Amino acid sequence: MIQTETAVETAAVTPSPAKRDFAQLWQNYGTFGVLVILLVLSSALSPQYFLTTDNLLQVLLQSSVMVLLACGVFFTILIAGIDLSVGSMLALTGMVTAQLMMAGCPFWLAILLGGVLLGGLLGAVNGLLVNLTGLHPFIITLGTVAIYRGVTLIISNAASVFGFDPRFGDIIAGRVVGVPVPVLIALVVAGVLWFVTKYTRLGRNIYALGGNAQAAYFSGINVKLHTLVVFVISGICAGIAGVITVARTSAAEPNAGVGFETFAIASAIIGGTSFFGGRGKIPGVVVGGLIIGVINNILNLLNVQSYYQQIVMGALIIAAVTVDKFFGKKNAR
Repeated sequence: MIQTETAVETAAVTPSPAKRDFAQLWQNYGTFGVLVILLVLSSALSPQYFLTTDNLLQVLLQSSVMVLLACGVFFTILIAGIDLSVGSMLALTGMVTAQLMMAGCPFWLAILLGGVLLGGLLGAVNGLLVNLTGLHPFIITLGTVAIYRGVTLIISNAASVFGFDPRFGDIIAGRVVGVPVPVLIALVVAGVLWFVTKYTRLGRNIYALGGNAQAAYFSGINVKLHTLVVFVISGICAGIAGVITVARTSAAEPNAGVGFETFAIASAIIGGTSFFGGRGKIPGVVVGGLIIGVINNILNLLNVQSYYQQIVMGALIIAAVTVDKFFGKKNAR
């Protein structure tokens, strides 16, 4: 009698194989399916312009910055954290890169110092503050998003910087075999980070940390070191995005990247990254960035005001996290 009741209870809480299969199918291919649906819908809404070669290349170009930022944010979400400062880091690294070139620094050295190195340093500050204070990354990066933006405004006197070496824009914002260089840069960065998550011990440890920080600690993983590395990666990605933004616009704007953290987080979450940590893949993040790019592009083609784009992004984040929570529970069972 007891065994029969136990069996009935088990059957009541265990989802059917069909539900489990659908949950797994959604996690594996749901993001790509959403992209395909968006492409078909966008083509129907704007048949004359959306599917043109120039417009599709523009979608890829616009998505490149979002993909870079999202790849960085992806790592912070992977450990059940967040990085709200990526937009401000983009602005600060872009501004410093431009000012270095204006001071006579060769553009390639300005990219390394003002973009990559400074981006990594700013990310390291976030990581160190998280480790030293023990506060959630949301609180730390909520503070540094204002600090980094304030520093950008101070060093620029709240004014744009332009007139630097034209070779910088020609190379970083140029094209190779018809493909925009920013797109190639984003793909290379995403490829390197995918390799890290897929084939390195660092990647496995980061997933373990996001799955269960306490278990990771007792298994010998240096939690603080990996937390620091995660934020350094986020900072470097934001720095590279800052360089690309300056190259594309031929100017460093102190208000560049405002609100970009929302798009980056949306790209990562829509791309299948679990907001609760421990699950997600770089290819999904790339597709998530493309989804954001397609949405912004079709709204622009339809002359929809940018205010509505913010509403769409917020709604997508809520929907994506809800879906993740629902299907995550199904798979956990």
